[in-house]
Amino acid sequence: MQPLRRLVILCRGDSERIAPWLDEHEPRWLLTCVLTIAVGCALYGGVVGLWRAPFQAASTAVKLPLLIFLTCGSNALLNGLFAQVLGSGLGFRQTSLAILMSFTIASLVLAALSPLAYFVCLNIPAQDDAASRTGHSLTLLCAVVFIAYAGVVANRRLLPLLRRCCTTPAAGQRVFWSWLASNLFLGAQLSWVLRPFFGLPGQEIRFLADDPLRGNFYEAVFHAFRQLLN
Repeated sequence: MQPLRRLVILCRGDSERIAPWLDEHEPRWLLTCVLTIAVGCALYGGVVGLWRAPFQAASTAVKLPLLIFLTCGSNALLNGLFAQVLGSGLGFRQTSLAILMSFTIASLVLAALSPLAYFVCLNIPAQDDAASRTGHSLTLLCAVVFIAYAGVVANRRLLPLLRRCCTTPAAGQRVFWSWLASNLFLGAQLSWVLRPFFGLPGQEIRFLADDPLRGNFYEAVFHAFRQLLN
C-alpha cells in the first residue's frame, strides 16, 4: 500500500486495517512516519517562531520535530512497561510503533493548524510593540492549546487500535490513559528544556536557553495566564 494511502487510513483511525501494521518489519512505513513528523512539526514550528524573527522560526522548525522524537524515544520504554503491566499483550516493538503512529497523526494535525497559528501571529502585538509581553503570553498559550489538542486527537485515534490489539478492550483503555498522561507530561517538560520556541521580548534570539533546567513548563503557563489577567 502506498504511504500516502496509509496516512489517510491512519488519520481515519481504521483500526481493522491499521492493526496488521504493528506486526510488519518493513522499514518503509517507519520511515514514512518519521518523515511526516519531521515535515509537519517543522511547518508548524516555523510558523509560530515567525512572531519573534526569521532565525527563531528556523530554530523552532528544527526543535519541534526534535521535541517529538525525544518524547517518543524517552517514553518508548516507559510506555512499553505500562503496556506489559496493564496486560495489553503487546511487545515493545509494537508499542513503540503505535506511539510513533500517534505522533504522526499529531504532526498532521499541527500542519493543518499552521494557517490558524500564522493568523494568530499576524494579529497579536509584535515583539517590538509596547504590549509585546502580552503577545508572547498569547503565543505561548495558543501553542499549548494547539499542541495539546493535536496530542489528544492523535491518542484518541489510537484508542480503537489499542482496544482491538490488546488482550481485552478494558486493557486497551487502561493503556491509552497511561500513554496519554505520560506523553503529555514528559512532552511538556521537554518543551521547557528545549525553549525558547518563540523568544522573549527584549532578549537576544538564541537556539537554547542559558539555563534549560531552571523552572518548569507549568510555572511558565501560570505566569502567562497571570500576564494576560493583569
